[in-house]
Amino acid sequence: MSDEELAAYSLVELAVDRLRRDILSGRTDPGERLVEEQLTRRLGISRAPLREAMRLLAQQGLVEHIPRRGARVATLSDDDVRELYEVRDVLERHAITTMPATPDLTGLRAALDVMRKATETDDRLELANAHRRFHTEVVRLGGNRQLTELYESILVRIQLYMAVNMRREAETARAEDGVRRHEQLFAAVETGDAEAVRATLGRHGARTYLTKQTRTYLT
Repeated sequence: MSDEELAAYSLVELAVDRLRRDILSGRTDPGERLVEEQLTRRLGISRAPLREAMRLLAQQGLVEHIPRRGARVATLSDDDVRELYEVRDVLERHAITTMPATPDLTGLRAALDVMRKATETDDRLELANAHRRFHTEVVRLGGNRQLTELYESILVRIQLYMAVNMRREAETARAEDGVRRHEQLFAAVETGDAEAVRATLGRHGARTYLTKQTRTYLT
């Protein structure tokens, strides 16, 4: 790869990282237009790397292109969200059945530590990323790499939806509640008992949260 190609690729990575952070932190709302002129000025890049970045984000399900109207942050319908949660549940249940009796908890501990620190500093993006990493590490214990990658892609799209609701929930809920729920899940995984993990996931709150929050912004 030439120096020029490497520089262009770096600009694409920069744009992907910045826009992804804005979307997954809830700083940009679902359906919000992504105007090229504004983004090239803000990011300090030309249209070519920006458009490549938008294409990559569209592949991740975070950006959508509307004919004759340009790009916008992806939106999820009520059915989209419910279906994503259903796929997530299926993958989790399968991974749990293949989990070893004495799992390596290193990844889970690291994610939980980040979650605690992000809660203390009120870093919403880091907190949401830690939630996603924690659940991905649970599924990774099942030993199926392809399933884990698919699961993580589902969680990224769910995080698009969760970002806005986490921002609003922060106004009324105690920040420590999320940490406590994941500590309970960690304790269940530590036992190596698949039924205990499944039961704890059932009480984890995702479905209840979904029922209460789905209509707060979806159109």
